Amino acid sequence: MAAFLLGAVLLIVQPQMVPSRPAINSKAETSQSVQRELLKKTSQKNDFKENIHSNGSCRQLPQTVIIGVRKGGTRALLEMLSLHPDIAAAESEVHFFDWEDHYRNGLQWYINQMPLSYPHQITMEKTPAYFTSPKVPERVYNMNQSMRLLLILRDPSERVLSDYTQVFYNHMQKHKPYPSIEQFLIKDGELNVDYKAINRSLYYIHMQNWLKYFPLDRIHIVDGDKLIKDPFPEIEKVERFLKLSPQINASNFYFNKTKGFYCLRDSGRERCLHESKGRAHPQVDTWLLEKLHEYFHEPNKKFFELVGRTFDWH
Repeated sequence: MAAFLLGAVLLIVQPQMVPSRPAINSKAETSQSVQRELLKKTSQKNDFKENIHSNGSCRQLPQTVIIGVRKGGTRALLEMLSLHPDIAAAESEVHFFDWEDHYRNGLQWYINQMPLSYPHQITMEKTPAYFTSPKVPERVYNMNQSMRLLLILRDPSERVLSDYTQVFYNHMQKHKPYPSIEQFLIKDGELNVDYKAINRSLYYIHMQNWLKYFPLDRIHIVDGDKLIKDPFPEIEKVERFLKLSPQINASNFYFNKTKGFYCLRDSGRERCLHESKGRAHPQVDTWLLEKLHEYFHEPNKKFFELVGRTFDWH
């Protein structure tokens, strides 16, 4: 009797852990049966429903997430990877791990935001805010310790200008005034290091948080500046990281002189990113740009040491 009671107590107090998923391979990371077991074990308040269609497709938890960075080229990366037949990507930014209202909905809600995919495909979503959100790495780890993460970065100073440009145009479209970039970058005659766009470009701080939960070999860093200039070599590296068969080739990309950036060619159909991409940055005085470059010099060095590689940034 004592042994029975002890066993019952241990069963009750045992924490509900999220089991890790197997590593990705070129065929399929996780079978549908394994995923159903994962859902059953991780659910405390949701009743996970069978969602397998007659053709064998279903909605699955993502095996890969593009975690950032904002204005680093995440949309371009996602569109390029979508050329691969073994990638099934969510259309919109999901914000599951960083928005409390979404996170409280649980894993079933998260799965419902995913596209239909087949067992051999990798399901993927991208939410650039994940990289700079302190609580996200642990939440992703608790869902899947074997997750493969994609992080696309660009020159921190250029990223700041792009960050401002996006918000500026969003206000313009709504016919709302918006301060000049100098009003954000300068405070009391000095660089305003409290400006959120600057904080987002302190890559080493945010990377340290992710490395608490995921080893570096689970995080592939895409050079966003190189992706813009010559996308194919960067996409080849991502294919290898995800253990995908090489299906994307150089002929899938062509330079659009009118737009000034690379567009995609898929089965004879050509398409470019939305017109909101590739907007010209505001003109910034040289001395202010130099201030930005000087400020990011040491943080960039720390980031290079952290990840064991360098980037051609100012």
